[in-house]
Amino acid sequence: MNTENSSKYLVAVIGAGPAGLFAARQLATDGAQVVLLNRDIKPGGLAEYGIYPSKHKMKEGLRKQFRQILQTPQIEYFGNVTVGNNGDLTLSDLRAAGFQALLVTAGAQGTKWLGLPGEELARGVYHAKDIVYHYNKLPPYANQDFYIGRRVALIGVGNVMLDIARWLIRQLKVDQVTAIARRGPAEVKFDKKEMESVIANLDLQALDKEIARVAPVMESLSQDVEAAKTYILSAQPKAEEPVSATRFQLEFLASPTRILGDELGQVCGLEIEETTLIPRNGDTKAKGTGVKRVMDVDTVIFCIGDRVDEEFGLPVQWNEFVKSQDPQYPMDGLSYEAYNPEQGAPIRGVFVAGWSREASSGLVGVARKDGERGAKAVFQYLQSLPPTDSPEQKVLSFREKLHTLGKPIISKENITQLEAAERAEAEKKGLEEFKYGSNKEMLAILGLS
Repeated sequence: MNTENSSKYLVAVIGAGPAGLFAARQLATDGAQVVLLNRDIKPGGLAEYGIYPSKHKMKEGLRKQFRQILQTPQIEYFGNVTVGNNGDLTLSDLRAAGFQALLVTAGAQGTKWLGLPGEELARGVYHAKDIVYHYNKLPPYANQDFYIGRRVALIGVGNVMLDIARWLIRQLKVDQVTAIARRGPAEVKFDKKEMESVIANLDLQALDKEIARVAPVMESLSQDVEAAKTYILSAQPKAEEPVSATRFQLEFLASPTRILGDELGQVCGLEIEETTLIPRNGDTKAKGTGVKRVMDVDTVIFCIGDRVDEEFGLPVQWNEFVKSQDPQYPMDGLSYEAYNPEQGAPIRGVFVAGWSREASSGLVGVARKDGERGAKAVFQYLQSLPPTDSPEQKVLSFREKLHTLGKPIISKENITQLEAAERAEAEKKGLEEFKYGSNKEMLAILGLS
């Protein structure tokens, strides 16, 4: 660590995804000494473990930026450290260590569920985030067993659904994938670019029938039926060549109500209720019709977003950390200040950014911007405080405290060593990319096991 800098403040950034990394750089640029704490061994968060594996150019471009950030002398990185009520450290521990502000950018570590009967089935019911972590080799998900049958229902019609569909269609080559949407074709949330990988498998005849079925509801709300269909098919000119005979379908105006299981606890069906659309505040809302039917599926994957970790140590409402509605340090009209509703006051010195501020919001560019804005809000707060004495020495003392946890702590130097080992393994195996799928393997490579 470089101890010859002019840092006046000491800040802990919790979470080393895009929001945390770019926030750390912003804070260091403004004049803070930053400690970046990460649950995982490797930095990157969803940029490392959430982007589809074959997007090598995009991922390597981001890794290059992250490497540059970690080279900043005023940023210290400690990986394999969990923060939370049940973690290695609590927020109170960090305050006691001398940090003047805490910026939480740990993402939305929890998953949303609908609370349907049958969600507890052990074999065949999953959340998309767990599957994404699995095929992107995030420990411990990389080595978990996910049973995927031949007929898969995906709940949701956003980009995450298309990522999962891509994996099912092009990697596993299942028989059928059906994406289910509560609302209609005019309300799909996916980008046409993401559709290019699977549109060659889209059952066009079934789509025509589905559009015709829901057209009366759309027309009653003055929605353009042909425009909605055109958007869905707009990826066709750049469609990737199909590699499987998987039948991909979109089913609209349908809401899951129950997951059926057999005597062995295996999914054997999905009950859905047909919906209609009603206007609501300039948008539409799905309303059940009471008409139900059962789809013949053996796997159900929820692609419906995420929620924050309720055991992290901050108040939670509606799946998000509570933020001050009247912030002292707003940025672009947004609040980044954690808030305690029971006390009716901000939690002094604690800020949230990225998906910790607004779960499942945006891609890497959005997370970067939000992290930087959160960092600027933190720095406004820091300027109301007297500078801390010897922030670099406090970081050294904190490092010593971490090494009393009795577990390997990952440094910036370790990350460089690990990346070199993975590149060497990729070359040896003739692969474009190689990742170790367990912490045990990574620690062994680093000589820390």
